[in-house]
Amino acid sequence: MMKMKQLSLAVLCLMLVLPVMAKAKAKPVPAKNPVQPVYVESVVTPEGKSPFVEVVKRIRAAVVQIKVEAKITVQQWQNPFGDDPFFKFFNPPQPQSQRPYTAMGSGFIYEFNTDTREAFLITNNHVVEKGKDGTITVTLADKVAVTGTIVGTDPNTDLAVVKIKVDNDEQVTVAPLGDSDKLDIGDWAIAIGNPFDDGLDRTVTVGVISAVGRANLNFGEGSPQYQDYIQTDAAINPGNSGGPLINIKGEVIGINAAITSTSGGNIGIGFAIPINLAKRVVEDLVTKGKVTRAYMGIEPDEITSDMKEYFNLKEVAGIIVKKVNKDTPADKAGLKKDDIIIEFNGEKVSNVSKFRIAVATAKVDQEVPVKIIRDGKEMTLKVKLEEYPEDIVALGKEKDSKGSQASGLSVEANDSQFAKRLGIDSNKGVVVNQIESDSPAAKAGLSVGDIILEVERNEVNTPAEFYKALSDARDKLDKSGKTGILLYVMDRNKSGKYVILKLK
Repeated sequence: MMKMKQLSLAVLCLMLVLPVMAKAKAKPVPAKNPVQPVYVESVVTPEGKSPFVEVVKRIRAAVVQIKVEAKITVQQWQNPFGDDPFFKFFNPPQPQSQRPYTAMGSGFIYEFNTDTREAFLITNNHVVEKGKDGTITVTLADKVAVTGTIVGTDPNTDLAVVKIKVDNDEQVTVAPLGDSDKLDIGDWAIAIGNPFDDGLDRTVTVGVISAVGRANLNFGEGSPQYQDYIQTDAAINPGNSGGPLINIKGEVIGINAAITSTSGGNIGIGFAIPINLAKRVVEDLVTKGKVTRAYMGIEPDEITSDMKEYFNLKEVAGIIVKKVNKDTPADKAGLKKDDIIIEFNGEKVSNVSKFRIAVATAKVDQEVPVKIIRDGKEMTLKVKLEEYPEDIVALGKEKDSKGSQASGLSVEANDSQFAKRLGIDSNKGVVVNQIESDSPAAKAGLSVGDIILEVERNEVNTPAEFYKALSDARDKLDKSGKTGILLYVMDRNKSGKYVILKLK
């Protein structure tokens, strides 16, 4: 048995299905005497009885097992360096083949349409994402298996909604949603899920809330951008992904999503997505089919103890503005570099992670008060939030756009794990993490590890800014008659150069 040397974070598929309510075009004629759903109420514990018995008895039937089957494309020849994008550039395209893919996870029913007999489930995106091109089978508490349909997914929070339709004689239990903002460290936590896919369905484990507000966790490729995890020591294992984390009243307070482990199994450090964050995401997925997020247009940084002393702050809280992007809501509202934001929309700002989530979950076009400290004086500015641009890409992953598809390259943030692994130390620009062979980027002489500082003489300091600038520049090529886009690049030896990216 190998000796444990280092604790490593490993994502375990904790599957969460986010249901989407879709209105039927024509109201169906209900069958005679269909079985009505059970809506679980808050639990009152009988005296002398374990408080967990009634909770589990009422809500356990709302938990489902999710199985995803699909075919995925793989390279027949395996890169000896694994998936490191740096080495992918030096390997020519290899023959591809398809192999079967199966994933197991959990989910829970949170809403039911009595007219259409459709039940909506919350689960994790990483559990069902490959089910878009495959099949999703949902097994209910009475072992009845039905086909599931993805209503919507949100990789940025690792949430998804799945819809199923049940027969008139099928009993459905709907789990009540609680309030994760009211959690205290030490509160009871109950996890229910389907670990290991070996007949251990709806396993119940009990623990406490170990911490709240966990962020900046690295779960490898595809780590959620918006992190505000609940930490619990209630045992969570592979297959529990997407299952509910429940409070002592029988209300869902989180969606089990990941663990820290040295062996792949539970060691008492599990993470759940707060249900209040999930509510906002689910609402958008159901009503719009996508998540709409607001943005301000600043680059925030953490307040440290040294900054507290320097700026004469009352506590180590808030965020400092290190850059205000042009023509953004923050710029229009008058925010400036070095402003310290201590409140957003009436709520105290504790750190960068909380601030990002607060902005992202606010309503688009809403004018919100932002309390700041500037030159030692408190003042409040009004910021009218705008929708996060459609072509902005989370986590440095490029989204389909004319510019990014044609260029043959992708980038990551300058402070990403990839950049750190290459030893890149820069607070400006974006880092090239992959270049397709025989692409315009390859022909232009770009290399993995290069830092792109400007696109058409405009600074780009985030993947979102880069892809938007690239797409905008591509749109202007047809009108200008030019054949290429001007990039200013710094190589890994910190030598700057201009590069023409020819897309025609």
